[in-house]
Amino acid sequence: MSASVTTTKSSEPGVVDLPWYHAVGDEVAVFEACVGRGLPLLLKGPTGCGKSRLVAHMAAKLGRPLITVACHDDTSAADLLGRWLVQGGDTVWQDGPVTRAVRTGALLYLDEIAEARPDVVVVLHPLTDHRKEIFLDSHDETVVAAPGFALVASFNPGYQRGLKELKPSTRQRFVALSMGYPDAVVEARVVVAESGIDERRAKRIVSLGRKLRGLEELGLAEPASTRLLVDAAHLMVGGMEPRLACRVALAEPLSDDVEVIEALNDVIALAF
Repeated sequence: MSASVTTTKSSEPGVVDLPWYHAVGDEVAVFEACVGRGLPLLLKGPTGCGKSRLVAHMAAKLGRPLITVACHDDTSAADLLGRWLVQGGDTVWQDGPVTRAVRTGALLYLDEIAEARPDVVVVLHPLTDHRKEIFLDSHDETVVAAPGFALVASFNPGYQRGLKELKPSTRQRFVALSMGYPDAVVEARVVVAESGIDERRAKRIVSLGRKLRGLEELGLAEPASTRLLVDAAHLMVGGMEPRLACRVALAEPLSDDVEVIEALNDVIALAF
């Protein structure tokens, strides 16, 4: 389990710099409505399509502290809620990231919630209904969510490797919003804004990415994400030769199979 508290700073006092995000649909309006009404939100979409960036952007826009938990199958309830620790000969209670978010009224982001064990996810159910509370069994305490608390989770329904799914009893506790990769025009704008590359090369990178996503016969576990396209652009801006940049930022991350990588590199060679 890993958790982080994200804050935003600005070069000008009193001004918050929002993490850059280009809206492609109704996600901003849905996000604001859910937070405003205290409804938990589930963002569904493939790897690297902008789910986490949207959360960071909206937390800054709404002026909310953000606590992020990266879920995985070793995450325990104690990791999320808290545990007793020995410090200087004394036994003291330390809140976990979920409890801190609930106490302080922060925006809690559970990244890839399906990766957490079902028994751990169930512990969070009281935060998703009218109760808006958690029970700390080890501390014998019920913590009611402070004003401003909001819960957002992300889920990749196309994740093939682990075949992870959310239980219906968990799914139906969330308002859900599907996200995907933007169209070519918007994706090129994202690549330009994120990497500083020129528009001409950005369009070629995006065109390549869309071709790679269409190679279903290669059986890739995940398609080429917008994040990978931005990585390739960064390398090119840094002076790396385009084919090499695409090989290490696109082909190699997408597969470990030698034949598949060769096939991806053939497509890259045609694009650059």
